[in-house]
Amino acid sequence: MVLEYSIGAMALGGFLLYKGFFWLKQKRLIENIPTSKIRSIAMGLVEIAGEVVPAYKVLLKSPLSQKNCVYYTYSIQELRSTGKSSHWVTVRHGSESQVFFLKDSTGQVLVDAKEANLKISRKIAINSGMGRDPPEDIRKFLEAENIRFEGFLGMNKTMKFIEKYIAPKDKLYIMGTADDNPHVEDGTGKDNTDDIMIQAGENKKVFYISDRKEHEVLKTLKWQTIGGILGGALLALGGLTVTLIYLGLF
Repeated sequence: MVLEYSIGAMALGGFLLYKGFFWLKQKRLIENIPTSKIRSIAMGLVEIAGEVVPAYKVLLKSPLSQKNCVYYTYSIQELRSTGKSSHWVTVRHGSESQVFFLKDSTGQVLVDAKEANLKISRKIAINSGMGRDPPEDIRKFLEAENIRFEGFLGMNKTMKFIEKYIAPKDKLYIMGTADDNPHVEDGTGKDNTDDIMIQAGENKKVFYISDRKEHEVLKTLKWQTIGGILGGALLALGGLTVTLIYLGLF
């Protein structure tokens, strides 16, 4: 058992180290690319900030809270027991998006949020369980999707409902690839940005959408980097030390 835990610590430490250096690379990339005004963006990797403007009259409806939005993601989790242990199981999850415009004082540009690394704080996070029923909108969704929230003897299951969405007028910070807009025929746009859409480029890991300002994004990445590299190194070193001692090699 000791050997299994020490090997697990090394594996987890290695993963945290990998994530720490990934976050460090992302932090430096954001720091090195200046935020552009939308009117002056060029093809390639860009950094912009502005307000969400729907591209279509009919908006999406987030499934759990029924909010008007241009993007949503949700998950429904249930607490299940196996022997003496309990764990959360995702029983349903999904996402949907439609393209939208991001607008600043100089103009607007189309954005396709699919495949983006989304850091959106706007969300609902609701728990249900004994004595706590899910809200009515969530109950209707569960019934429509044939998901039971009641278990033995009609008692509520212990469940979590999580939803994030991007709504009209949200303020966003985006780092992504400015590339050809497939919705506009080349050369027909009135402005330069009419022929451009912000999307996932060849390196899909460098597509970042957040509802926080750039300095807040950098602060979060800074602490993630420190935690990943320092925590990963300590875990990996500790696991290796215990493994060597257990095997009599240290």
